[in-house]
Amino acid sequence: MNMAKSGALVLDAEALYAELRASVQPLVAAGARLVGVTSGGAWLAERMHQDLALAGKPGVISSVMHRDDFARRGLASGGAQTLLPFEVEGADILLLDDVLYTGRTIRAVLNELFDYGRPARVRLAVLVDRGGRELPVAADIAAARIALSADQSLALARDASGAFSFQVEGA
Repeated sequence: MNMAKSGALVLDAEALYAELRASVQPLVAAGARLVGVTSGGAWLAERMHQDLALAGKPGVISSVMHRDDFARRGLASGGAQTLLPFEVEGADILLLDDVLYTGRTIRAVLNELFDYGRPARVRLAVLVDRGGRELPVAADIAAARIALSADQSLALARDASGAFSFQVEGA
């Protein structure tokens, strides 16, 4: 992470991904199952699963049915639905997401996860923790911790080759 000449924040998503992968590898080696939050977290889980040569498939989880703003947002278009190709009951789950902000998406995802069973443990790993929490949610692992104003947004992007980058918008 650095500042460009214009003063804009520049995050190297590929470098952060490599750091995150190294941090979670021991957890996965100990049997944790990868579950990515739609959509950026799902991209991370998919690539990490492949890079770590894990058997089976990673899980994908959607927050849409448990969001506290569902009445306003409705069903988000284009997002993958929840797919957990393993038994959740008693599993050690490593939840992956791209950006942790208010904590509301993680709260919704946890509610969705428990609809499938009671895991033994759930840990959260994110590329970027940007602060600004509205709920008491904390990442166990964060490749970067930064401060952004509420009028800025940070989103993970993936190009056709699968390479990650960040898009920062706003003030």
